[in-house]
Amino acid sequence: MKHQRAFTLVELIVVIVLTGIIGVSMMVFFKPTIDAYFDARRRAEMTDMADTALQRISRDVRSAVPNSLRTAGTDCFEFLPTSAGGRYRMAADIASAADQPLDISQPVTAFDVLSPLSAVPAIADWVVIGNQNTNDVYTGTTRAQITAVGGGNAVREAALTVGSQQFPPGYDGGRFVVVPNNGGAPAVVYVCSGAGVDAAGNGTGTLSRVSRAFSGTLAACPAGGATLATRVAACNFIYDPNHGATQQSGFIWLQLELREAGESVVMAYGVHVSNVP
Repeated sequence: MKHQRAFTLVELIVVIVLTGIIGVSMMVFFKPTIDAYFDARRRAEMTDMADTALQRISRDVRSAVPNSLRTAGTDCFEFLPTSAGGRYRMAADIASAADQPLDISQPVTAFDVLSPLSAVPAIADWVVIGNQNTNDVYTGTTRAQITAVGGGNAVREAALTVGSQQFPPGYDGGRFVVVPNNGGAPAVVYVCSGAGVDAAGNGTGTLSRVSRAFSGTLAACPAGGATLATRVAACNFIYDPNHGATQQSGFIWLQLELREAGESVVMAYGVHVSNVP
């Protein structure tokens, strides 16, 4: 009768040693590759987050009311986004007695819209005309609240009824813009708060979008709002209201740095701001 031969203690020890050597070798050769994969994934996620946030800001800024953008240091800036705009009737129509021109020499409560509106204004939205100075639209000099929206006819595309307001002279062509009331919080402030880096190499700040009511000043960056980006290590908002030869185009520089586990992504955008009212 044949007896089966088992492992000896020496053979078992040799197998354990060889397995350990192979395992250590795999760790030495493959760990950097695995780490590089996770680092690349972190950078890709942070790049996507930073790009999405800056794209959102850029889109909002391009539609801002002319001359409404203002800053409080380099950590936040405020502006009034628009939803529509067009041209108003500047003088009486000699062929129609049903027209409603906007007379800047006295308070008005209604006027004709001559151009098609990209979006129909809602009741309580705001009409802004001729905003030349930043604080005017916030204090109420260049805006009036919409109380009714009338349909078009043979001589107009629409009619807007507003709270009594004497508007300043508009720019050439009789342009106006519409600011959504947004539930009583029409102004938008982008805020970078708590920026820094902790001991683990992670950004500690957040980039937020805050909606608020009209305010005469932007004395400090407000808190709260919807979060656009986390892990913010640094950010910088620099605004030049009179960029370029015509002095009618502002320029804002947006720079955002995100960090996670020692990996960092820095992204910057430059956005032109139309300041022609």
